[in-house]
Amino acid sequence: MPRDLHMTPLQPVAFVGAGPGDPDLLTVKALRALECADVVIHDRLVSAEILGVVGPQTRLRNAGKEGFGPSLSQVAINQMIVEEALTGARVVRLKSGDPTVFGRLDEELDAVIAAGLDYTIVPGLTSASAAVAALGQSLTKRGRNTAVRLITGHDMQGYADHDWRALARDGEVAAIYMAKKAARFIQGRLLMHGAPPSTPVTIVENASRADQRIVSATLATLPAILAEADITGPALLMYGLAPRDAVETALPHIQEMI
Repeated sequence: MPRDLHMTPLQPVAFVGAGPGDPDLLTVKALRALECADVVIHDRLVSAEILGVVGPQTRLRNAGKEGFGPSLSQVAINQMIVEEALTGARVVRLKSGDPTVFGRLDEELDAVIAAGLDYTIVPGLTSASAAVAALGQSLTKRGRNTAVRLITGHDMQGYADHDWRALARDGEVAAIYMAKKAARFIQGRLLMHGAPPSTPVTIVENASRADQRIVSATLATLPAILAEADITGPALLMYGLAPRDAVETALPHIQEMI
């Protein structure tokens, strides 16, 4: 039966960033949106702790996608969002991290706008910020790097290509999302373009969560270290950065050599 447009006012779709996983890192605005939602359509990487803060009346719908694995198509996700919103429900599209960073936000916004719906965007803490905080480092540092790259390990066509020559320069820093399966490809491209094999690469698994794990490697050892670590959770590769405690441990040895 068609919905009576005059009886059920349409609510704007809220695209909300869930942050990296720790519920204490949710913004106040995100928390309010979740508590008031009728429907939360969430990504696979949104933590159970964050899904636990939704109101008791809220329906949860999983719209998870997995790189190189079984996934709900983007068309199906768009349709799910639009169909729920057209009932007059308060819909939250909940994305891990920040919805504007590798979150397919534009495609979903296009679908919402085409359906005549309004929207709001609630930014979240992107995983790179949580990962670098776990290392005790910063993404930018005077005398080292005046820019930082947020890049993806794969895209719709497969392994993603980048300006490897620029990234291989001394002092470059990048947070590489969705890079576990692309690690050997990334290593090969960077070495081919002159990056030193000793360049630090740190893997942060489950950044900000209770089961967070930090694995140190170099560009030369990256694929082997990843295989040995058997990382199964969401992970970021922090290229050009080592954990602060590892750097401080190495400093006395470096000073002795000078």
